[in-house]
Amino acid sequence: MADANIRIPADARDRLADVAAAEGMSLRAYLARLAESLLTPAEREEQAARARAALREWNGYNPTEAEQDHLDAELDRRLAQAAAL
Repeated sequence: MADANIRIPADARDRLADVAAAEGMSLRAYLARLAESLLTPAEREEQAARARAALREWNGYNPTEAEQDHLDAELDRRLAQAAAL
């Protein structure tokens, strides 16, 4: 496997190194594991599309884009309200 150099602020590097050490891992191994655990935007969209299809098949749920926007706004409002507590 080829290595790559990534430039980040020293404080970010040090924080990641501390987290890796607490996990008993090298920074290199920790970042490799982190990268494997994250989804790309395309993978997230594919996963969301599969979830929407499963909901439609299971219970017929199929909101319009306007309904989905309204639900997203409501969720954002509730999350902001909960964060303020």
